Amino acid sequence: MKLVFATNNLNKLAEVQQMLPDSIELVSLKDIGCYEDIPETATTLEGNAQIKANHITETYGYNCFADDTGLEVEALNGAPGVYSARYAGEPSNADNNMDKLLHALNNASTRAAQFRTAICLNLNGEQFLFEGVCTGEILSEREGAKGFGYDPIFKPTGHPRSFANMTAAEKNAISHRGLAIQKLVNFLKAL
Repeated sequence: MKLVFATNNLNKLAEVQQMLPDSIELVSLKDIGCYEDIPETATTLEGNAQIKANHITETYGYNCFADDTGLEVEALNGAPGVYSARYAGEPSNADNNMDKLLHALNNASTRAAQFRTAICLNLNGEQFLFEGVCTGEILSEREGAKGFGYDPIFKPTGHPRSFANMTAAEKNAISHRGLAIQKLVNFLKAL
């Protein structure tokens, strides 16, 4: 089965490819000649995933899935949430985003947070939604050099290390995206 993954994030593409069985050929936006920036204008993660998946299916005619992920911080009433990638403004910059978040939590009484991923799959004229959640806490400083985004400051519940201190396999086994992708894979295998 050939599926387009509607992302320009090469880190995310590589991470997801490792989780898929060999029977699924993952195709990137570049592979189908899609170079336009698909606007993420929804106010929910699910809505942004649907916008991206629908754009690829309607414009290029491919079965496709898209995701959107947000870091939801309890002390910030769920922020940055759907705006996680651009939390510190445009252009998106992980270091600036982490700096802004750490500053916002300087005097916070709780550092509880969760990563949440929503996936929208458009397959043979039908649409399916999947979600993965990973709870944890925001560290007071960066730890580790692996991963991307907020990984250096997010420590998942029940684990002694940040996402940025884990191997890709360790992270994928427990992460929000890993859990959502596993639901997608299980669904595809059952077809």
